[in-house]
Formats: sequence, structure tokens, C-alpha cells
Amino acid sequence: METVRDMGPRLGIAPTCSALGLPRATFYRSLRPAKVRAARALPKHALSPAERQAVLATLHEDRFVDLAPTEIYAQLLDEGKHLCSIRTMYRVLAAAEEVRERRRQRLHPPYAKPELLATAPNQVWSWDITKLLGPATWTYFYLYVLLDVFSRYVVGWLVAEKESAALARRLVAESCARQNIAPGQLVIHADRGSAMRSKTLAQTMASLGVTKSHSRPHVSDDNPFSEAQFKTLKYRPDFPIRFDSLRHAETHSQDFFAWYNEEHHHLALGLMTPHDVHHGLAKEKWSRRAQALAAKYLAHPERFPRGLPTPPPLPVAAWINKPLSSTSHAQHADQPASPAAIVESGTIPAVLAH
Repeated sequence: METVRDMGPRLGIAPTCSALGLPRATFYRSLRPAKVRAARALPKHALSPAERQAVLATLHEDRFVDLAPTEIYAQLLDEGKHLCSIRTMYRVLAAAEEVRERRRQRLHPPYAKPELLATAPNQVWSWDITKLLGPATWTYFYLYVLLDVFSRYVVGWLVAEKESAALARRLVAESCARQNIAPGQLVIHADRGSAMRSKTLAQTMASLGVTKSHSRPHVSDDNPFSEAQFKTLKYRPDFPIRFDSLRHAETHSQDFFAWYNEEHHHLALGLMTPHDVHHGLAKEKWSRRAQALAAKYLAHPERFPRGLPTPPPLPVAAWINKPLSSTSHAQHADQPASPAAIVESGTIPAVLAH
């Protein structure tokens, strides 16, 4: 617009506006003085300041302070009183900056993110319940599973026809006894289901010296280990669409958990089984794997352009919601000897060393 005002007198308004792609009407409109809108006159039927103050005082009465203007309006009419319309009540409240939730409401405390660390078996357990489809529509069996977070070892499970705090209490007590859990040793993490938050289970855990931990409300990834284990269960090729009976569900679960604990090589465990890690057999097996790789390397080094191969590392820590500022515990963990150290130590047969 400034360009038109500068160049217009010399080149002409129309050519300048045409060159700039600006309508002439827009330019001429900019030359008009801005209109100053007169203040809106107060309607003759508007409430006086004294009447508005009386309305606000009525809205502040103890019997009305927690009610909406519609409810107040109705109650006043029942008493034969009419102060103003409902809309005017809202205007009075808006002028007083009180158009908000006027009732006292309970404020829920912020839920802290659970941050749990396990550096060895039987430090942190995770548990959950999943549904198994029954023989008919809308019938289910319920699978309870207790999982060690560090080793992924299923320390306890049961199948029932319903969710029950009593069954959860029995499962936790028997699993702790079977694993020889000492007071103050273990944290058990779960979501916020009714069975998980029951008083009977809390009392049992307190008597055993077990610390309880719960996921945040409406947060789906605060219990990732149990969810991942259930996915492994349900994505197996032999997982049935429906279970004919409770006995069928128990038999299938017994076979699955035997496979899961003792045969399933878990990538996060360095391709060890949960049984190996949970019972302290992983380091010895890792060393045997390292010897096998080192022997193959000495026999055919040309097949390993990147040098001496290394077995996948063993787990040193398992987190539920690892904090961003936390330092790795790997540097403090007791790791088995490296393949290079195994070669240097002479544990490889001499025939392979030449």
C-alpha cells in the first residue's frame, strides 16, 4: 500500500495498482479515515448497578453457591421471585469473572510414573490376568501369570473361571514360597485391575514383606513385560481359538510355560532361555558359545571380515520406565569373559589354535 502511495502520483494509480495486482478499491478504501464506533448505548431495560449487585449477592448465597443459574432461576420462580433471566445471570457472573466450575471438586493427585530396576532375578516381578475364550460366546477362562522382569521366567501361573482376589493372593504366596523370597527383597508390579488392588492381596504382600507397585491409570505401557509375554502366548501357532474346558486351558498353559521357560531363546536375554538366566546358568553357557565361535574363527578367519565374533551380550539390567537421566548399570555388572580373552587364555583346544 505504501508503494502505491509513493509511486501513484508519478505513474498513475491505476497502472501502479495493476502492476502490483492490487484492486484500486482496496487502495482507495485505505485512504478513508478509520471509523470510530460509538459506544453502544445501554439498553433502557438493562439492570441498574444496584440490581446487578443484588443478583450477584443472591448467586453468592450459601444455598445457591453450588448450583447452576438454571437451577437458581427455577428455585426463585418457585418462591415467587424473578430477578432477571438466566442469560443475565451468566452475564453478571462473567463480569465478576465467576463463569467457571463453582462447585468444590476433588482434585486427584498426580500419579508418579513407576520406575523399577532389576539387576538380578527375584527383584522385580510383573503380573497380569488375560482372558482365554471359552467354549461358548461370552464365556472366558482367566489366566494369571507372575513373571520375573529380569529373567523373563514365569515363576507362577494358574487358570480359573473368574477373576478373584483370593486366587491372586494364593498365587503370590505360593510363588514367593517356591522362590524363597525374603522380606524386603521383592517388588511386584501390576496394573490397576480389581484383583490387583484388592485389600486381601495387599495384606498378603505386606505380611510377606513384598512391595507393591501399580501402573498409572489409563496408561497401557506401564506393564510391558507381562503384555509381551501374553503376546508370545497368543501368537503361537498352536494357540487354540477357543478352549473346550478349564482342563484344556490348564493343559495348554502347562505345555506353553514349560516351553517358554526352558526352550524359548529370548533375544533380550542374549538368546538364552529364561531358565538359564533365572537359575544362574547363562554365564557358563555364554562361555561355551564364545569358545565355539572362537574355534570357528581360528579355523576359518576369512569367513569373519569383522574379526572375532561375539555371542549376544547377557542382560545386566531390566527397567520398567527407565528414566532418561539414569546411567547404565552394564559397566558395573559381572560379565563373562570375552571371546578374545578365551582365545588368549588357551581354553580352546590346541589343535584348533594352529
